[in-house]
Amino acid sequence: MDGRTPRLSLIFVLLAVVGFILLISNITSLEDFNDQLTSTFYKIQSSIHLAFEPPDNVLLAEVNYTYCAQFVQKPTAEEAIEERHLLNSTAWPDPPVKDLPVEFSSNPAKSYYVIQGEPEQHIGGQLVVNVHVHNFLGLPKRHGGDFLTARLHSPKLGAGVVGKVHDHNDGNYTVLFPLLWAGEVQVEITMVHPSEAVVVLKRLRKEQTHTVSFKSQFRSGGLSESTECDMCLPHNQKPLCNYTDLETGEPWYCYKPKKLGCDTRINHYKEGYRKTLLNKNEAEFFKRGVNIKVPIPAAKMDRVTVLPAENDQTKVESTNNAAGYYFQDTWRSLSGSAIQHFTSSSAITSCLKGKLVYMHGDSTIRQWFEYLAKFVPNLKPFNLYSPIMVGPFMLVDDTNNILVKFRCHGTPLRSTPVYTSELRYVANEIDRIEGGPNTVYIISVWAHFSTYPIEAYIRRLRQIRKAVVRLLNREPDTLVVIRTPNMQKLNPADSLFYSNWFCLQIDTVLRGMFKGLNVKFLDAWEMVLAHYLPHDLHPPQPIIKNMIDVILSYICPAGKT
Repeated sequence: MDGRTPRLSLIFVLLAVVGFILLISNITSLEDFNDQLTSTFYKIQSSIHLAFEPPDNVLLAEVNYTYCAQFVQKPTAEEAIEERHLLNSTAWPDPPVKDLPVEFSSNPAKSYYVIQGEPEQHIGGQLVVNVHVHNFLGLPKRHGGDFLTARLHSPKLGAGVVGKVHDHNDGNYTVLFPLLWAGEVQVEITMVHPSEAVVVLKRLRKEQTHTVSFKSQFRSGGLSESTECDMCLPHNQKPLCNYTDLETGEPWYCYKPKKLGCDTRINHYKEGYRKTLLNKNEAEFFKRGVNIKVPIPAAKMDRVTVLPAENDQTKVESTNNAAGYYFQDTWRSLSGSAIQHFTSSSAITSCLKGKLVYMHGDSTIRQWFEYLAKFVPNLKPFNLYSPIMVGPFMLVDDTNNILVKFRCHGTPLRSTPVYTSELRYVANEIDRIEGGPNTVYIISVWAHFSTYPIEAYIRRLRQIRKAVVRLLNREPDTLVVIRTPNMQKLNPADSLFYSNWFCLQIDTVLRGMFKGLNVKFLDAWEMVLAHYLPHDLHPPQPIIKNMIDVILSYICPAGKT
């Protein structure tokens, strides 16, 4: 290599930058955008992409040890390797050129999908759909990273299944659907976020870790003060009160009140959300009806007719790996576990007879507790004088020896005021129960971690997993059920705090962390996405009913007395 190579590279970069600036400054009308300039732009973009494309063997994810490094215990070598693998499983491609105007970002309205194959196909095969993403200028995108979801459904049959999206990283995507029932099926492809919005979400999760404001009240006699609290606070501004859990090592801090001691803290609550998180250009990627959860249209046909299986073929060839599907509005598992339908309170009582059921986590399993309280009249609430939104709550059936308990998980918790004495970490509570064949422990920890670096969530799950392993070691017949995240409705503001992309990342880590353990998953992600009802953090009643059926089918497997 001679000395001219660095000089030529520098000249190339300068020419690329100058060319790009000239290109943007000379755009006077998007409708009259010149094809030659467009070609030039993409040549520049492609060159930059090639210049910075990492080798295949490079680990893309970087562990964010700087977050709360002064507060948390450094992971062991084995834990660090596992963390790296988990982070790699969530790695998401970035656009080759950042901070481009919105005109060059993905536009679902100008994108389209094409169904491959014949208009008539057969049960047991798979439907292949190609998606082509274009920008607001109508030009094809040259990179991937868009967050797409897919559903195949038959409204008249109350049927639906989730599709598997494969990103080719060139603006094109392939979606695979298993063909599971006969009849007319419709394809639905949705752009949840363009790739440019995902870049913003990644930045917020890494840099803006205090997007949610937490506080605690301190009280002694007639004196009361409130201060800011969080998992990580700048420690060089004000004195801190350290509330790190002694058993799990989970960090939590509050600024010390001016007049009261740290031992006078009485509660925890969410004060609100930060509002000014985006600059003007970034806000363009989060517009309702434009690029937040907008359907992508079909180029031609948007449905096919599914016929009975050919040559007695009943096994699905798809690599979709769907957890299940809806048919006649009821969930059917594809994992081999038969799902029963508990249509009466007596059937639920019979299944739960002699059981201790612990529900520990966020409000998405408090829904299950509320369903049982409403649907099974002989499960009587025991008044613990608890706050209506956070608990703890308890249902008792003395006659059938049934106990159902709900408790919210520890901080971070976006809640109305809850006494600090009622903030219990899941791992600690698991260690305090005996377990056994009559014990069911249901865990849902995800919704309150969306704005934190994923490393903080991994750390929390690691402690929960250790406790689950200890529980199963002392009582292997204990049933442990873990609820996954689910899709929820989004608007421009909620996208920054509850984005479905955050939920997807959390879902991937959760499944990876508990893979191989003797636990059951409640796949809320697919059960919400496959259903025809609108997405919600707290799914509507028909979905909750199906979730309860899955849980009860785990507790009382078909054919087992």
